[in-house]
Amino acid sequence: MTFNVRYISTLGIRRPLVELLGGVVATTAAKYTVKTFVMPLGPTAKTLAEASTEVNIASIPEGKNLVVKWRNKPLFVRHRTQEEIERERSVPLHELRHPQTDESRVQRPEWLICLGVCTHLGCVPIAHAGEYPGGYYCPCHGSHYDASGRIRKGPAPLNLEIPEYNFVDDSTVVVG
Repeated sequence: MTFNVRYISTLGIRRPLVELLGGVVATTAAKYTVKTFVMPLGPTAKTLAEASTEVNIASIPEGKNLVVKWRNKPLFVRHRTQEEIERERSVPLHELRHPQTDESRVQRPEWLICLGVCTHLGCVPIAHAGEYPGGYYCPCHGSHYDASGRIRKGPAPLNLEIPEYNFVDDSTVVVG
């Protein structure tokens, strides 16, 4: 029996070369698949544009609310009175179901910015309604929020959500 020595010696070189080439082809195919099928599933330019919104707060009178659509949800922007600020800051934390100080919920005391979505089942609360002056009332199931958006009575488990926001100047706030 005779062996082809040249054939046997090239087997040791060919196999790693074929494995390397196969790895390169597989990596290229995976990259193409991700680029073609997964990347389009990300947010569209319109969605990214709606991710933040600029609100002119100069025209909101003291004691009144402005409702703005943000990420397809109502956003409450409330210009609070000094009386409301003092009342909300004097509430003892042990009286609250979801204890948060008024100071931790606002950047500037006169402005409350929160999502207008009840934390119970997602209904939209009504401003200046309910048992707490200057607060919000959800008519669907009877949740009452105070003028700081904190749950005070009813089935809602949490306070109204506070989104990320920044004051650009005294008359403009950017939410999101």
